[in-house]
Amino acid sequence: MTYEYEGKTEKEAIELAANDLGLERDQFDVEILETQKKSIFNKGYVKIRIHTLDDAGPKSASFEHEERYSRIVANPLPQDEFEQKLIEFIKTIIEKMGYDVKVSVAYREERKVGINLDSSYSSILIGRKGKNLDSLQLLANIYAGRLGHEEVRVILDTENYRIRREESLVRLAYTTADRVRSSRNSILLEPMNPFERRLIHTTLNDIPDVDTKSEGEGVYKQVRVLYKGVR
Repeated sequence: MTYEYEGKTEKEAIELAANDLGLERDQFDVEILETQKKSIFNKGYVKIRIHTLDDAGPKSASFEHEERYSRIVANPLPQDEFEQKLIEFIKTIIEKMGYDVKVSVAYREERKVGINLDSSYSSILIGRKGKNLDSLQLLANIYAGRLGHEEVRVILDTENYRIRREESLVRLAYTTADRVRSSRNSILLEPMNPFERRLIHTTLNDIPDVDTKSEGEGVYKQVRVLYKGVR
């Protein structure tokens, strides 16, 4: 599939696309459509076209779920200066919020590191629909970029919230698809972050008579599930 985005710079446009689609940088190709340099009379912009790398077909939700359970941590302690500084940063933020926490490495993958938060205040750190956890994760990723590791995606979790949330969203996706097929109407789901929206899209991708699309502005958009019939 292809999508088009604009930004003041090529980097800004690419980051916008990655955040909006919930994709890693190696999961899409970029085509520069138009570039306008900054001048006295205009701010300048770059327009790009995103080509998602889905030739082999998207992974099923069950396959991705199995992958998450197969992660093995050799050592939860920081293995280098980057991990040490990242853990200290996260711990400092949460403690300044007034909550005790133990921060450790949950798993390591190529260009990705999972961080676990062990705290008696986990429900507060998670927040409603995980928004507090998402905010902490955003700060952690910004800090990772300032340390020179823009390519590393930092994933924060506590009490296995991410897995429980994903299981809940998969069930929601299938239940909503059944309701849409029965009513022949569309259903608009709750606002979700880019990763959660992508999970809904991927889960329902192989159902022939149902389609999905994102609606709204900002990071937390909504997914509409629509009946399209069998072609």
